[in-house]
Amino acid sequence: MSDMAPPGMTRRELRRRAEMLRATKTDAGGEFAPEEREQVRILMVCTGNVCRSPLAEITLRARIQDAPVRVHSAGTRALIGKPMTADAQELAVEHGGAAPDADAHRARWLLEPIAEDADLILAMSREHRTSAVELAPRLLRRTFTIREFARLAGAITDEEITRAADAAGTRPRARLAAVTALVTQQRGLAPPAPLEDDDVIDPYRRSREAYERSAGQLIPAVDEVARVLRAAL
Repeated sequence: MSDMAPPGMTRRELRRRAEMLRATKTDAGGEFAPEEREQVRILMVCTGNVCRSPLAEITLRARIQDAPVRVHSAGTRALIGKPMTADAQELAVEHGGAAPDADAHRARWLLEPIAEDADLILAMSREHRTSAVELAPRLLRRTFTIREFARLAGAITDEEITRAADAAGTRPRARLAAVTALVTQQRGLAPPAPLEDDDVIDPYRRSREAYERSAGQLIPAVDEVARVLRAAL
């Protein structure tokens, strides 16, 4: 069963579809093969899932391709089945992403099973972060905007990250959970930043300059996430 929801579905219909997806996943013994179940799952979230979140997904995947990590994305109001915009595809490749990944991307709706399965949710804005937490409240402490996560993680050294991960054992998902908790602790310690500094601007249907400005906010955050993952895993 596809995890893509058609446009125009009501919230009740989306909830019912999510329940069906969860039941199918349980009956099938899980979405992942046994050797993949310990893979860390990182979910990028934006609105249409054609610009920001796939750009984050594809560029992060390229930076950590040897790590036991699955990076994917979804949209709160996804343009179901649509590819990345041309400008987003070009920027993904320019910033190190694989061209086949950019070309193959198709937008999908953010549904409850997708959110609940994630070990770490990185949203492109505070609005998207709220939407993800509403779907999976138990993941509140694992859900950030990507720029917020990068800002908080910037105060933590590689050595501190590795030490926290080592204390959690050898399982990748447990190691990331320990490091995510370490980053979460920084929410009360780091100096407050202007709220808009935690968002990545939306370039959809805007100029190439807007796309480049958006990427200029996003890519440094992707690089910081990659640093954390390399130190943790």
